[in-house]
Amino acid sequence: MVERLRVSIATIARFHSFAMARQLARRGALSAIYTGLARRFVRNEDIDPACIRTFPWIQTPIEAGQKLGLIPPLRARRLAPLAHRALDRHVARDLPACHAYIALAGVGLESGRAAKARGIAYLCDRSSAHIVVQDRLLQAEHAQWDVPFAPVDPRTVERELGEYEQADAILVPSSIVARSFLDMGIPADRLYRLPLGVELNRFGRSVPRDSDFCVLFVGQPGIRKGFPYLLQAFARAAIPGARLVVVGETQPETDLLLQRIPVAGLEMTGPLDRADVVDRMSRASVLVLPSIEDGFGMVQMEAMACGCPVITSANAGCADFLLDGEDGLIVPAGDADALAAALLRLYEDRSLRAAISEAALQRVKSIGGWNRYGDALCDALIDVMKKSGRHVTVLPG
Repeated sequence: MVERLRVSIATIARFHSFAMARQLARRGALSAIYTGLARRFVRNEDIDPACIRTFPWIQTPIEAGQKLGLIPPLRARRLAPLAHRALDRHVARDLPACHAYIALAGVGLESGRAAKARGIAYLCDRSSAHIVVQDRLLQAEHAQWDVPFAPVDPRTVERELGEYEQADAILVPSSIVARSFLDMGIPADRLYRLPLGVELNRFGRSVPRDSDFCVLFVGQPGIRKGFPYLLQAFARAAIPGARLVVVGETQPETDLLLQRIPVAGLEMTGPLDRADVVDRMSRASVLVLPSIEDGFGMVQMEAMACGCPVITSANAGCADFLLDGEDGLIVPAGDADALAAALLRLYEDRSLRAAISEAALQRVKSIGGWNRYGDALCDALIDVMKKSGRHVTVLPG
């Protein structure tokens, strides 16, 4: 018998999980989405409020404390496992009847076990590299820059490894993330690669581009996102009158890096709301994301939707999506000279900058926002269910 697919989701905050929920809802397949955010933070997500289930008692105070400057980033990172475990236990008790349960990595150990005990397929959604690979890579990079490193708590690693082991499938956004799981011995037939999308109704050119050369960085300005290499490259390129605008929440190492690699023309905005980010992307000459480890890097597609050219590292999953030299530029991770050369190339060749801007915009439009992701997700879910002997169907997206 063929049944209509029903899916529940759990995410500690927002990430791409609400876009996933919207795609499932459009196909009549969403049962519920659980989040650690208070309802007021997710009221505009265009999802039936009856499907949104909040457990805000730990995660929301942590995020609020960070925004108010009461909880520093390192302290928030140490508190995060408590919020993850609490949401996990709550979902394990509250999970509704459904065919499949998708939990963002870190919140699926107990709830995934409870789901499987009830005959519900459990999928672990991991948007970054395998946790062991990620931790090793970042530890080595911190050592290279002689910056203090706080490794992932071994208990958190153990919990997440348990999620990988018990999951019927693992969802990953890019080939670089898939490779990290393969390298750790996870069979290829348990991995489903689902490239992320972009909300075209929320990201698009809002203001004219600035006349001067503006380099934009959106994200956490720290080791993981390759921030020191951007500082080095911007200084080495020495573009006359250029500005480097950094949007995002500072990390424990940010001030130390800025002291070691001083640059002229730097503007640190801190976190901005979506409308301001769209304006910055629309005004910028180029967005740069030189990540050392990055499962996808959604800000790149958001910038492309605003007509902003992108320079990315080969270690950012969005590199899967770009054609180097056509709709973006790809440089090796950790190579400040290559990044400086790419900046100079775009500065000196206005026609190339314009061509990449237009090609990037058309590329993003061609994938239809998140529709491609929604189709691939449903195909993966149908395949996972088929392996367990159950047959399901979904409405067209």
